[in-house]
Amino acid sequence: MPFTRGAGTGSAGRARKPVEEQAPETIAATLEDFLTRSPQAVVLEDGRVLFDMRSTKYRLSDEHGRCTLQLWSDDANLVRRVTAIEERNGVLRVSVLRFGQTKPQTLEIARDRDRRTPSTREATRVKYLRVLERIAVRAFPEWKLEGLRTAMDLEKSFGPAYARGSLVQGQRAWAVIAVNPEETQATIDGILTIGILWLEHCRSTGDGRRVWQGLKVIVPRGAGTLTVSRMAWLNERAAQWQLWELDSQTEELEQREAADTGNVTTRLIHAPNRQAVRERLSHAAARVMALVPEAMQSQVEIVIASGAEMAFLLHGLEFARIRSGYAGNSFNVQEQITFGAGPSETPLATDNEDVLRELVTRLFERRHAGGDRRDPLYRMQPERWLESILRQNLEPLDPHLDPNHVYTQVPAFVAGDRGMLDLLGVLHDGRLAVIELKAEEDLHLALQGLDYWIRVRWHHLRTDAGGPGELQRAGYFGRMVLSQLPPKLYLVAPALRVHPATELVLRYLSPKVDWELVALDERWRTKAKVVWRKRSTDPRDGAGIAAG
Repeated sequence: MPFTRGAGTGSAGRARKPVEEQAPETIAATLEDFLTRSPQAVVLEDGRVLFDMRSTKYRLSDEHGRCTLQLWSDDANLVRRVTAIEERNGVLRVSVLRFGQTKPQTLEIARDRDRRTPSTREATRVKYLRVLERIAVRAFPEWKLEGLRTAMDLEKSFGPAYARGSLVQGQRAWAVIAVNPEETQATIDGILTIGILWLEHCRSTGDGRRVWQGLKVIVPRGAGTLTVSRMAWLNERAAQWQLWELDSQTEELEQREAADTGNVTTRLIHAPNRQAVRERLSHAAARVMALVPEAMQSQVEIVIASGAEMAFLLHGLEFARIRSGYAGNSFNVQEQITFGAGPSETPLATDNEDVLRELVTRLFERRHAGGDRRDPLYRMQPERWLESILRQNLEPLDPHLDPNHVYTQVPAFVAGDRGMLDLLGVLHDGRLAVIELKAEEDLHLALQGLDYWIRVRWHHLRTDAGGPGELQRAGYFGRMVLSQLPPKLYLVAPALRVHPATELVLRYLSPKVDWELVALDERWRTKAKVVWRKRSTDPRDGAGIAAG
């Protein structure tokens, strides 16, 4: 399985009873699929984390009748023959052999770092409830804390990581949601989405006598940066919004004020001169394309990744890259061609050109619109496949979008991949367009899209003595006259992959956020077609969610 993506490494544990040895191609396909679906996975040995897949490279091979897994990072390297795999409760148990040895060991690949046992997690959450009860008496003495719980309710998207309750004073009430510091950062960052759902639940299930003023969100001390940024763009007429940070050790509770500029760190890289990069790397590009069968060359998408990098993709999946840089300590420019997807790269040399040619042929045979949906190469990186379709043709999304100006992840989030892809475009009238893409169901689509909208708006409004905004100073959108209106936010996903809670969360966004939820036909790999759309405002009545 030559096409892989980076993921975190985990620790290995000692083998219990080994499972029956399985076919190498089955093992490789299952491993590939698990790692593709688990970008924050960790590899463990005896309960100890060996590799974090967010910063680890890996390679899978099912050649010569065996499956070989190689993992490497800045700190460690591991090569093992994989004889069998078994998934239990979201953890992949991998039976492996060191080369030259016959006694198997077991590696465990977990989806994230939270390896606490269910009983440990439950005990931590129950203890946190007691802390909240004590703090509520001191911090809100005129209010009564009611119904505090962590019970799971999957129908309403409520998980046990969040403590939920209410503060009541006569007929007035606040919805309360909190998360303890032992949860993962992703769980903490998702609290506002769940909080909005909790507030709506409280309002819709009450007897009508209570007036729900708003939502109080409680997060660990120092962990509220993303939440406070989002909260500034919620509708103040729909509810009052408060963010509190709690130090569980000292039990000190402090309120944070929202900041509309946002606090999520991003970087803005100067736009490369695409034509100049194509000309400079034309010789190396010709070498790559010569290894692609002629009948397949028209399907290759060439993307200028930076002023010194060019990537070659098939339906969003990268299979080769050219980098240009100085050689050693000299001023001589050197071009390096690598192949393999994501961080799993191999330098191209004369003696391995046949490997790239074979790899490309296999990719084109298996990754196409009519391919086998069970095939890992077909299923891999669906958001990037969707992005590649829309990047080349935005008209199905909105005919008013300018096809000549579309950029990927500008500005980019320093924290890395958020599990989503962002496109930045512009409407014909000069208004910026923020486009969030998701190929699979995601409860947090609305607020993750808001994150990107906040950052684009912030960079755009940073002008220099009345001149162009920061985006244009960095070389984006050429000489277009950009509107000073806030960007328009497009949230795009296949129709059956739009989470039922998305529209509810969108209703609570500030009216200053002009959004459009766009649902695509499930056969989007064949042709991108919008089957329905909903907007924040409707020209016919000026408010509410409207069908497009």
